[in-house]
Amino acid sequence: MKEKYILVNDVGTTGTRAIIIDRKSNIISEAYSELPQIFPRPGWHEQDPQAIFDACVQVIRQALEQSNIKADEIAAMGVATQRATSLFWDKATGKPLHNAITWQDTRQAELCEKINRGALFKTLRLVGSSVQGLASIFKGLKKSGMGKMLITVAHLSLTPAQSSAHARWVLDNVEGAAKKVKAGDALFGTLDSYLIWKFTGGKVHATDFSNVSATGMYDPFSMGWSSLLIKAFKLPFKEMKMPEIRDTSGDFGATDLFGTPIPIAAVVADQQSALFGEGCFEPGSVKVTNGTGTFIDLNTGDKPMASVHQLTPFIAWSIKGKPTYMLEGFVSSTGAAIQWLRDGLQIIHDARETEAMALSVADTGSVYVVPAFTGLTAPYWDPGARGTVIGLSRSSSKEQVVRATLESIAYQCRDILLAMQEDADTRITNVKSDGGASANNFLLQFLADLLDVEVERPKNLEATAQGAAYLAGLAVGYWDAPEDILANRQVDREFKPAMDSATREKLYAGWKKAVGRASHWI
Repeated sequence: MKEKYILVNDVGTTGTRAIIIDRKSNIISEAYSELPQIFPRPGWHEQDPQAIFDACVQVIRQALEQSNIKADEIAAMGVATQRATSLFWDKATGKPLHNAITWQDTRQAELCEKINRGALFKTLRLVGSSVQGLASIFKGLKKSGMGKMLITVAHLSLTPAQSSAHARWVLDNVEGAAKKVKAGDALFGTLDSYLIWKFTGGKVHATDFSNVSATGMYDPFSMGWSSLLIKAFKLPFKEMKMPEIRDTSGDFGATDLFGTPIPIAAVVADQQSALFGEGCFEPGSVKVTNGTGTFIDLNTGDKPMASVHQLTPFIAWSIKGKPTYMLEGFVSSTGAAIQWLRDGLQIIHDARETEAMALSVADTGSVYVVPAFTGLTAPYWDPGARGTVIGLSRSSSKEQVVRATLESIAYQCRDILLAMQEDADTRITNVKSDGGASANNFLLQFLADLLDVEVERPKNLEATAQGAAYLAGLAVGYWDAPEDILANRQVDREFKPAMDSATREKLYAGWKKAVGRASHWI
């Protein structure tokens, strides 16, 4: 009997990757292709859906060919994608009606701000704020379903990243789109839905709970489409031919593009996939993905969590009809801060230099870098903040500025994790860190010191692909249970805290002071 493998198509914003892994989580084959980016105007970010699909097919074929593995040796395929990027396409031909609008696009910022300032949303936030105030006195209120929903409403704010905003723009601006939608001739979906539709030859129009919870059209508290959020954009929801929502780990049809039909057994959003790939199956477990930005996700178990710090409640995944939820915080400038050192200040040539430079000095000499290039995200939510380098003296060196930039990533992680602990009323004792920047030993050791928790780095930093593989494998019995996955999960290194409490708190107090200087600059 032939050995079987799991195939993953991990579709990010900048590139698409195909990975083939075995039962012990070893990577057998891997192929990658960059994806073209389209910037028609300042603030607009689009991608060609057909070009993305073509690249996905290309890397899968390449991964199969270079490993000499045939389609009949693939037990199942998992698909992980960027979140919220969305489009309409023709139901008959499969041709997109327009370029996909990505999660980074801001063309609908003005409309979102207009809705946010409107009487309805102001009233909702006022009611929610009142409930939040009462919850500080009556603790049980925060634990009730209605209480959680109203506390979340207190911070309700529509953003141009949401699929609902994208849909409104297309209906208003793409010639013929509204007419096709009204006639029932167009399908709508996030990128995962489009790719599944293409992989299955138009047989399956579906998404999963992790992806749909990031569209700005779905309410994780009621587990249903949100009439409030849909009506806010005046979307013709009944005519829009939305995808069927299925379990994250389950049946999404099969693709016969590579020979023998391969079952597609998982569809999952990228950050949720990384949370699963890191083995964060239990409530209270946390992963930190350090890439262009840093995504911090906390498994909150079988109930969505309300956040007084404007952290985002998402559905992490759904298996056999049982959803698992998570709370997410986002740091916008991680890889971007390192790029600034390279391209802006030109004090490094390569990101890999930063570790040795940071370790070459004993400390930052009281220098702090607040990389608020486009404002500060959670838990400050200050779009008027701007980047700051403070504490410089004549003896300050470029090595200290590099070290301070790396430390800023860890400081922002602590900001978010403290907020998460308060929201979830839990103590975080372990953090799993993946993503390209997690290869930096100095960064992860400082993170462990600053958080006073153990930080674990997996051997495979591509946790997103790993998660999609695990979810697909579980669906077809390749692995019987999550415990089988944990037994094979390979850890590269554990970073244990080695900093005394007084030093930790002194450094963090300096960070908070620096943030105060950077805040409300414009």
